[in-house]
Amino acid sequence: MRTRIAYTKPSITELEIRYATDAASNGWGERCYEYISRFEKTFSEHLGVKYAVATSSCTGALHMGMAGLGIGPGDEVILADTNWVATVSPIVHLGAKPIFVDILSDTWCINPQLAETAITPRTKAIVATHLYGNLCDMGRLLAISEKYGIPIIEDSAEAIGSVWHGRRAGSIGSFGAFSFHGSKTITTGEGGMFVTNDEVLYKTVLTLSNHGREIGQIKQFWPDIMGYKYKMSNIQAAIGCAQVERVKELIARKQQIFYLYRDSLKSIDSLMMNTESAEIENGYWMPTVVFDPHTKITREILLQAFANEEIDARNFFWPLSSLPIFSAQEKNINSYSISKRAINLPSYHDISLAEIEQVVSVIRGLYQ
Repeated sequence: MRTRIAYTKPSITELEIRYATDAASNGWGERCYEYISRFEKTFSEHLGVKYAVATSSCTGALHMGMAGLGIGPGDEVILADTNWVATVSPIVHLGAKPIFVDILSDTWCINPQLAETAITPRTKAIVATHLYGNLCDMGRLLAISEKYGIPIIEDSAEAIGSVWHGRRAGSIGSFGAFSFHGSKTITTGEGGMFVTNDEVLYKTVLTLSNHGREIGQIKQFWPDIMGYKYKMSNIQAAIGCAQVERVKELIARKQQIFYLYRDSLKSIDSLMMNTESAEIENGYWMPTVVFDPHTKITREILLQAFANEEIDARNFFWPLSSLPIFSAQEKNINSYSISKRAINLPSYHDISLAEIEQVVSVIRGLYQ
């Protein structure tokens, strides 16, 4: 019987187990925030940012960051139609209106020209989601930000390891948000991180993350404002500390896996994969293949072909506007078209060369 090839699973070593065991055994009382503080410090140093707040999820980091920017009822936030719902849900929960625009055909990230066109007097922010490790056109987005005074929010959930002109994803906009879900390049099981260089925004988010209790408040159980409960646990942070110590190794392995796929599939002209260009380094969280429309290879054909060979495959994100909770925006042609003929490939850290070759053989078989 063949062993099923998973599309993702984390890389956990004795180091993560040792730190988590210590947190479970000793991380209480005066040490209850020890690993959290350490994780925030080491992660912010890795990114090259001043401030970091560990959270229970990337969604929570986005929610508090948006709240910290003052986003609320009557406001509009522009984002790519191709996104996971976690990116748009904080906008909706804050009472603001999401404005979906199309993606670029090569990076699958937000189209800056369309984002600028969508700006109105109600626009409060633009979300730059770095999809599957691909980076948004930050140069054009930052120019738009400066021109209109609109903050750029970096949804960097999938972009650990991606670098734009020497600056790591998440460190470039007004704030960045990261995910440490079990599928991500580094993980804490569940969890996230808010990062910024803006001291005022940092202090606001830190207050929001702790039920609204301001820094330095000495009264017990005294919230100064209405906040949230998005804090990460000490045990999760302990795993995160170990993962950050290994981050270069984990990123390098993700990149190696992508290059193995790319080299094995480069003879097929009618498909494209994640992009990388001068001055941009891709962390390649999730190797992705997009097939030309003329091939007639669809998402459903791909999923079935992989299932037949005991291989897990992962859908390219549906357009958010295609979900029943929103109104369809079929004018976003790339978002609607690409999702129908694309798939994410298995890319967990311990995947073997033989397993990669098995995945590649399924793709090649579709052409035969």
